[in-house]
Formats: sequence, C-alpha cells, structure tokens
Amino acid sequence: MPDGFDKGGFRSQQRFHESNAGPEGGIANGVHFQPPPDWTAATPPIGFPQPEPPGWAPPPEPPTSNDLTTAHLLRPVKPPPSGGWRKWLYLVSFKTVNLGESQRVTHRNNLVAQANRPLQRCYRIALMSLKGGVGKTTITAALGGTFASIRGDRIVAIDANPDRGTLSGKVPLETLSTVRHLLRDAEGIERYSDMRGYTSQGPSRLEVLASETDPAVSEAFSSDDYTRTLDILERFYSLVLTDCGTGLMHSAMSAVLSRSDVLVVISSGSVDGARSASATLDWLDAHGHQEMVRNSIAVINGVRPRSGKVDLRKVVDHFARRCRAVRLVPFDPHLEEGAEISLGRLKADTREALVELAAVVADGFPTTNRHEALV
Repeated sequence: MPDGFDKGGFRSQQRFHESNAGPEGGIANGVHFQPPPDWTAATPPIGFPQPEPPGWAPPPEPPTSNDLTTAHLLRPVKPPPSGGWRKWLYLVSFKTVNLGESQRVTHRNNLVAQANRPLQRCYRIALMSLKGGVGKTTITAALGGTFASIRGDRIVAIDANPDRGTLSGKVPLETLSTVRHLLRDAEGIERYSDMRGYTSQGPSRLEVLASETDPAVSEAFSSDDYTRTLDILERFYSLVLTDCGTGLMHSAMSAVLSRSDVLVVISSGSVDGARSASATLDWLDAHGHQEMVRNSIAVINGVRPRSGKVDLRKVVDHFARRCRAVRLVPFDPHLEEGAEISLGRLKADTREALVELAAVVADGFPTTNRHEALV
C-alpha cells in the first residue's frame, strides 16, 4: 500500500505538525504555512453575524410620555382668514368653509415674522445720504416706527445731524431735552425710567432722541459724544437707528461708521438723487468700508408710478450690484407732509414696502442662538 494511506485507503499523512502549529503557523508538506488571523481568532460567543432577511426591521421603541406632544395628539387646524372675501365666506358658512389666508397675507405675515426675529444684543442701523431732500429723516422715522409697531422690545432713533435736525418733529414732542442734556446727566441714568425722560415717543412706540436745536452748539457734537451716547442707549434699547447728516466729514461720522451694524443709503428716484447715493458708496469704498458697502441696503424713496423719464429698473440694477438689497418706497402724501408720522395714515402699499424694508434689515441680525449667548 502506498505511503501515506491507511488500510481503508484514506490518506493518513498529517498536513500539520502539531508541535509546530500555533499562532505563528506550522509545517504543511514540508512548507512553512502562516494561517490567516481569522483562522486562529476565537469564535464569537454568539457566532458570526448573519445578514438580515429582506424586509426585516428592528422592533419599535416602546412609547414614552415624550410621545404625547400637542402636535402629535391634536389635528392641525388652519388659521381662519383675517379679511376679504375669504373671511366673509368663513363667517357666512358658520365657520365650516375655511380657505385660509391669501398668498398676499401669508407673504406679509412671513415678513412680519422676519422683522420680529429675536436679538441677543443691541443692533445699530445708520441711515445716510449725501443729498438733502431725499427723505432720509422720514425713512428713519418710518422704518423705526415699523419696527416698533411689530416688535415688543424698545426702539430708539437718534438725530446725529450736526445742523438743526428735524427727526424730533416726526413724533409728538414730549420733552425739550436733547442729546446734550443726556450727556450732561449721563452718570445719573441707571434705569429705563431715567432714560425715558430724554426721549419723545410716537403712537408706534418709536422713541426719538433729539439733537441740539442751536446749530452752533450741535456742531460740537463730536465722535466721542456719539460713542458715549450710544453706550447709554445700548443699555436700554434693542434697536438704535441713527439719522446721519448729509456731510460725511463731520465730527461724529467716524464713530457712526465704526459702531454701525448696517448702513441704509437713501436715494430719490431722480438722476441727481441716485448719483448722490452712489457717490456715498464710492466715498465709503475709498475709505476702507468695502464690507459695509457690500452689506448695505439701498432705499429708493418717493417713487411715483408711471411718472418721469428715469428708468428705475436701471437705478435698481445699479444698486443691486453694489448693495446687499434694494427696496422701493412709493410716494405717499402723508410722508410728503413732513410732519408727525402715523403709520395708520399711510397707504397700504407704503406700509407693505416699509415692512419689506424692515424684514430685509432684520435678515442681517446676528444669528447667535440662545445657548451660545448664555455661555
């Protein structure tokens, strides 16, 4: 019988020498053999993993009290319409036919929610134009009033015009105090009630801090004075709007630019108004404020429908390529009066344009969440 076979005819030669086998390998047919690591690894207690059969899913987690949320238990209810024929249909159908709000109302509600975004710190808005008569002070009061009517926090506008400013004339006069009196009494201002004695408040809840009425005195309103004033206002207000003068070189302007979060440039729909607003951006670009220009918002104010020969589309396109956003505010007889501003007397299109402007300004609010602010 050949070597290596037993009596049954089976091969009896050992392929491994037990004395040499082990983790380091062994001898097989005179050749050193190194087994793969998984040959010598211990068998798992539960065996090797098996593929899951098709359609298999893990058993669901047992329910807990966290599952009993309002959104889970209550059926969604569409809010009833707030006006128009939709509201009439809702009422005459005994509240059984609810078509919800129109697209226009839904759009406005979204804008209001955007303008009402929470703030973790004071946000500072500077409104500026090289040309007078374009409605810069009017837009300051109208935008501030729009924010104040939407939001629940405190909003203040400060008149930083080195000449005799007119911002205080946009709200009912409640005090003769000015920014100069505020700086004189700064050490005694500890609470909001102390601060309130230096501002006048309109029906929208916008407060206005007036400038000095004597141009000779107001000319002394320096960069340091503006910084000190802003330090006081930031303690009590969430939004501070600054109505700047027409001169970019007056003493307080350097502090206004360095302390502002966003710049709103006001222009009229005329050729010289657009040129002046663009020249404002040119000056800022040339003096190291490129980022402020890119983040700025251009407002074309007092736009009349189908009047004049100025192609407003080209004006909007020019500022859209230079600024973060461009918004148009239509001509409104109430704003043209130049007196106290009541938002209720504005045309619907004007109110909607101001809400859109407030929403685009609020789009630049800091996005710091509540947890980061507390940390």
